[in-house]
Amino acid sequence: MSPQERVPRDSDRDPGLQPERTRLAWRRTTLSATVAAVLAVRAALHGGASAPGIVACALCCALWLGLLTVAHRRIRTLAARASPTPFPPRHATAAALCTVAMAVCGAALVL
Repeated sequence: MSPQERVPRDSDRDPGLQPERTRLAWRRTTLSATVAAVLAVRAALHGGASAPGIVACALCCALWLGLLTVAHRRIRTLAARASPTPFPPRHATAAALCTVAMAVCGAALVL
């Protein structure tokens, strides 16, 4: 068998699989972010409610909601179209910034 014969052709590809995997990845990401936000809130309020702890909780919740909004839009876009549009750069930037900021908040709460 030659190398050209082993390469899958576009006609062999199921176009529904990639959007489905992407939807599942977004769902896993939102689930992970939910667990991280809940643990951050728990850590912030563990020793009692303080002003910095409440601010950290509010920030984590706002970041979680931002990531959830971006993910929901992407999941809805993937489900609505047979051939989904590319992910807009500003949405990708927002998701990345929410993730990094949530990680920084979590690290600040642990330290």
